Amino acid sequence: MKRRHLLALSAIVSAAFTFSMPTVASAQTVLKLGWTTADSPTDPYAVGAHAFKDAVEKLTKGTVQVQLYPNRQLGDEKQMMEGVRFGTVDSAIITNAVIAQIEPAFQINDLPFLFSNEAQAQKALDGKVGQDLTALLAKKNIMVLGYMEGGFRQMINNKKPVVAPADVTGVKYRVMQNPVFIDMFTSLGGAAVPMAWGETFTAVQQGTIDGLEIPIAVIDSSKMYEVTKFLSLTNHTYSAIELILSKRVFDKLNAEQKAAVIEAGKQATAIQRLAANKNEKALLSGLEKKGMKVNTVGDVAAFRATVQPMYEKAKKTVGESMVNQALDSVK
Repeated sequence: MKRRHLLALSAIVSAAFTFSMPTVASAQTVLKLGWTTADSPTDPYAVGAHAFKDAVEKLTKGTVQVQLYPNRQLGDEKQMMEGVRFGTVDSAIITNAVIAQIEPAFQINDLPFLFSNEAQAQKALDGKVGQDLTALLAKKNIMVLGYMEGGFRQMINNKKPVVAPADVTGVKYRVMQNPVFIDMFTSLGGAAVPMAWGETFTAVQQGTIDGLEIPIAVIDSSKMYEVTKFLSLTNHTYSAIELILSKRVFDKLNAEQKAAVIEAGKQATAIQRLAANKNEKALLSGLEKKGMKVNTVGDVAAFRATVQPMYEKAKKTVGESMVNQALDSVK
């Protein structure tokens, strides 16, 4: 009898111990990372997402897993950004102009014809300009883990090539729902049509809009070459794309995981920038072969002069010191 009691007690203790022990699955933290474009080996968002996943899982020795959700699976950019803010979405890679909708200071990155090349933009974003922007967004529970690179934005349309500001006049361009892009195309005489990304392909296809402005890599990955004819290399805006993480999610990680995730953001950003620059050259050649008529805008002085009032406006909305910091970074 005593033996039966001892065996029963042993079984209970054993079961309790088993249930209290964490399984391998429960010991892992899963971060869901979303973006709106295709999961393509040359898409800048996808390249950044995969680089971050690889770095996080390596640096945390698998205790943090990153699951990838391309093609708007977690929503449009504004939905994902708000989800990150409130902790319902873990992480995302978001276009700078959308970030600016909740933190207007980010408009500084989208000022037209501010940066002449990638090196100037990276210097600003890796320096004080980027640090100040990161600090401002952190107050809204969103961490910036890296300023990745979407490439310079170009104008594409079905009306005519763009060589001078007058060529924009009267053309209906889809723009992001952001005052900087609306003001830019309005200043150049175009008809700015704010529109969510998910509606854009059909709108061009049906002739609701004449074209849009977009980086070369996204022209290819979204197959915009199927519905637009002219590609003008205006390089009007450097497209920063931010790798962001929910502060609420970050706070649940242990100290080692936190350090690893921050380092992973840095490593992924460096890898993504190199890949984006390399891929762009090959993609441009491919777009010509797919039928797009490509022209280069050699001198953007006339464009820069036309949009100059936007800089004075930015000094009032963003702050004169921040605008001056950005201008100083390109000298």
